[in-house]
Parts: sequence; structure tokens; C-alpha cells
Amino acid sequence: MQIQEVQELGTEELVELYSSVGWDAYTDDPEGLTRAVCSSTYIVTARKDSALIGLARVISDEVSIAYLQDVLVDSGFQGSGVGRALMEACMERFAHVRAFVLMTDDSSRQLRFYEKMGLSNTRTLTRVQLNTFVRFKGVELS
Repeated sequence: MQIQEVQELGTEELVELYSSVGWDAYTDDPEGLTRAVCSSTYIVTARKDSALIGLARVISDEVSIAYLQDVLVDSGFQGSGVGRALMEACMERFAHVRAFVLMTDDSSRQLRFYEKMGLSNTRTLTRVQLNTFVRFKGVELS
């Protein structure tokens, strides 16, 4: 497996990877997905041979915030350390930034993974209370 920072990726391989994890909200607009990923501050990929098997991307101002937008690993390679390697690359790259943030689903597997990576879930904080506010276009949140 090869972990590597990249500047851009092809639409076809992005759609294939995002589809492999069921992220259809992204794959419904392939050109938008490509534009979003390639506009990121930092993109790191995992490849086996030449196949794209994982990706993480961060949006940052390089001082106060680094927002981890996506971490995804092809379903056939999940649990093999690919996600950890991608996360470590992102966390190392943005170690100088004050806040490293992500928003994720409520899957217990995902929550455990991010906690193992040293991140704290804001819902369990007691000493420093934080809130997160979001809006998703076309989705009514309740």
C-alpha cells in the first residue's frame, strides 16, 4: 500500500471509491465531487498497485482550523490499517493548527475509530463544553 499526498484525482476513480462506501450523495454529481475534492487544502490517497483504495481530505486556513471532510476506504480494505494511515498523515500535516475537527455519522464503529485516533466527541465533554451547528442543503435536520 502506498500513502501519498496528491493535488488532483480523476472523476472516474473518485466516483468508484465513493460508491464503494455508499456515499451516493457525493456520486450523484461526479463533476461536483471532483471539484470539491480537488479544491481541498490537503488530499492524501492510499493505493494498492495503482488502484485507489482510500482517500482523506482536509480543508484548512493553516492556523486556527483544519476540517477533516472525508476519510474513506474501499469496503474491501476496511479494517486493514488504511484509514489509520490516512488519518495519521492528515493529523501530522496539520499538527500545528489549533483545532482539528470532523463531523461523522453516529456509527459505533466510526466513533470508536476516531476516539482511537485521539479525537474527542463533543457530546461527551464536561470540562469544556462545545456545540456544533450544521445546515445541509436539501436535508431537514431534526
